[in-house]
Amino acid sequence: PVSGGTTVVLTGTGLTGATAVNFGTTPAASFTVDSPTQITAVAPPGTGTVSVTVTTAGGTSNGLTYTYVAAPALTTVVPNTGSVTGGTTVVLTGTGLTGATAVNFGGTPATSFTVDSPSQITAVAPPGTGTVLVTVTGAGGTSNGVAYTYVAVPALASIIPGSGPVTGGTTVVLTGTGLTGATAVNFGTTPATSFTVNSPNQITAVAPAGTGTVLVTVATVGGTSNGVAYTYVAVPALASILPSLGPVIGGTVVVITGTGLTGATAVDFGAVPAALFTVISDTQITALAPAGVAGTAQVTVTTAGGTSNGVTYTYVALPALTTIVPNVGPVAGGTTVVITGTGLTGATAVTFGATPATSFTVNSDTQITAVAPAGVAGTAQVTVTTAGGTSNILGYIYLDVPVLITALPILGAEAGGTTVVLTGINLAGTTAVTFGATPAASFTIDSNTQITAISPAGTGLVQITVTTPGGTSNGVFFTYLPVPTLTTLVPNLGPEIGGQAVLVTGTALTWTTGVSFGATPVPFTVISDTQVTAITPAGTGTVQVTATTPGGTSNSGTYTYVPPPGA
Repeated sequence: PVSGGTTVVLTGTGLTGATAVNFGTTPAASFTVDSPTQITAVAPPGTGTVSVTVTTAGGTSNGLTYTYVAAPALTTVVPNTGSVTGGTTVVLTGTGLTGATAVNFGGTPATSFTVDSPSQITAVAPPGTGTVLVTVTGAGGTSNGVAYTYVAVPALASIIPGSGPVTGGTTVVLTGTGLTGATAVNFGTTPATSFTVNSPNQITAVAPAGTGTVLVTVATVGGTSNGVAYTYVAVPALASILPSLGPVIGGTVVVITGTGLTGATAVDFGAVPAALFTVISDTQITALAPAGVAGTAQVTVTTAGGTSNGVTYTYVALPALTTIVPNVGPVAGGTTVVITGTGLTGATAVTFGATPATSFTVNSDTQITAVAPAGVAGTAQVTVTTAGGTSNILGYIYLDVPVLITALPILGAEAGGTTVVLTGINLAGTTAVTFGATPAASFTIDSNTQITAISPAGTGLVQITVTTPGGTSNGVFFTYLPVPTLTTLVPNLGPEIGGQAVLVTGTALTWTTGVSFGATPVPFTVISDTQVTAITPAGTGTVQVTATTPGGTSNSGTYTYVPPPGA
């Protein structure tokens, strides 16, 4: 070194009694004659290359070359950080590096080094900790130190979330230690799409596309961390939803099938989350439909893999009933009724009270034709049920079958027109009165127990029946009588004072109700269907005799009053 102080050994001959050892023109700092052939001397300060000579009584020797070397000086170490495990290759720059004999990291020699030029050395850092000074030692001495920092290997503790879609794009938060200066975040062998070092203990990264489960690692100058598992999840795919429709009030339990449903975090009906859902398996979820609006909604499932395709779910409005025609019928059932309203499409039930309709047909969204089941007398509540729920109520009245007890009179003219009073029960609401197969000419409902009817034309014995919405009654007999006919009066003349018995013959006289001589009714006795006896009243001249029955008034026969003799 130019500072001197180097102990050098000079060899030669005739060195005994040396009086001076000079480095150029400068005396050695000290010297010792070891023998006639060797001197040990300490070099004085100097520069450049000088000749070293020895002087004795015999004179001054030839000179040997000695070079003063400047101390090395370091400027940079690149990189200036590295792993505590060592092995980092660094480049030292400076001056006076030629002939370097040592490179030290603190007190530890470099694993190896190469002098590239007077201004550069390449060295491999040994293991170490903390920040140390790197120095170079050469013939000129030891250089100044430049700082080199040992960095611990990063260590990961967690990744949140630990899964994401195969398409990538999930933002994850990595926690651990030694994360400062991270140079890479890898998902398996694939670099993160991007990452940000938030602190020595946290990195935010965006997952790249991938499949399966991979280990996420962080690299810094300290090395590559341990791996934490991250799972790529396929996007869920839906196949079906059953049932696929329900009421706008929600509450329908549906079964959703598909693939990739494990770990579902949301089930949405349109923009509305399901009220509740349970993941049964990777292929099935049960969910409780939320309230919605009439129409269709797309049901989707969201997992760490993303949001699925949609399957259609239809919200159905609550059915509303307006009319039921007819609204009465027999307790035996069987009445065909027409129900009108709205929202009737897809009806699953029509009930009369607690009893289902015998059958029903949905004609349109506003009409259903149903057959009433058997019931009990009184009012039943008719409802319609669809996927939208159960409708409001319409009243349907069950009526008992009417019963006839009597018909008065039980006889009438074949021409009709007889007023008949019918008595019985359950006669209110009568829609028809028939004599045999012929409707009454007219009828009046007097009460629930009485009807007044006018007989139609007819013949013979018939049964009178009454029909109400409750059914058709039993029959009570009514006989049509022909108009009576008179053929003879025996005798056909008699005294003016009357009192004579007359035999009237003819037809249809059994039900005779009156015999008249002119305008005068007379006593009579029915002998048979062809004979009646009558007692003449007082009278004069010729009168017309008639017989009356419920069948009508007969033709007339002539009877002549004979005055007494001499009158």
